[in-house]
Amino acid sequence: MYMRTDALPASVKDFLVGLAGITQFAGKFFRNFWRPPFEIREVFYHAYSLGQKSLLLVGITGLIIGMVMTIQMRPTMEQFGATSWLPAMVSISIIREIGPVLTALICAGKIGSTIGAELGSMKVTEQIDAMTVSGTNPFNYLVTTRVLAVTIMVPLLTIYADIIALFGSYAAMNLEGSVSFKLFIDQSLGSLLFSDMVPALIKSFFFGFAIALVSCHQGFTADRGTSGVGKAANTAVVISSLFVFVIDLLAVQITQLIIS
Repeated sequence: MYMRTDALPASVKDFLVGLAGITQFAGKFFRNFWRPPFEIREVFYHAYSLGQKSLLLVGITGLIIGMVMTIQMRPTMEQFGATSWLPAMVSISIIREIGPVLTALICAGKIGSTIGAELGSMKVTEQIDAMTVSGTNPFNYLVTTRVLAVTIMVPLLTIYADIIALFGSYAAMNLEGSVSFKLFIDQSLGSLLFSDMVPALIKSFFFGFAIALVSCHQGFTADRGTSGVGKAANTAVVISSLFVFVIDLLAVQITQLIIS
């Protein structure tokens, strides 16, 4: 027995249609990935351009998160006389989960909206159609390059955010005490395992891929008119942020199965 699609709420149908469109778009990406021309210079250009625009925001967020976590966790650790474990707890929490997810969400807002607006405006002004008519492959030039660039940059930004967050934690530790930098680093990194760092880095690649793919899809399928650009940018942020949480949930489950 099959459910009729017209029996579904409009919001559910729109979500399923959008999910199917993103899936088809991903298939088109993998088909075009191996086809020349390979726009390597464009990949590095977008990696630099999109990455450096997010550098300050990611750094400030990482610094604040490191400080806030340390300040909030210190009273609880003091009650149990385990203040010496504070650097290890903060570093594990940041590197395993908080750093990659927060960095991905910032990139979803900053990079996702930028890509959605750029490609949406090109779609509305028929620049993409003009590229197709002139014999240029707009998908490789506009989509493949951006997806590869963001897939590369999000893990690098995650590492950068983790380092800044640890500096923030060190600064917060010294607000109510005196801890040498060497002792803090030894306590922070001494408790980290291979299973803490590698899965976090791997899932950040998937975060970057999902953010770029969804944002490019929204820009490429933007509605005609000026309102379509704003809608494409807004929808890119919302859907890519949702994908970040879904991928994170799947990554945690897979990691637990592998470790156990």
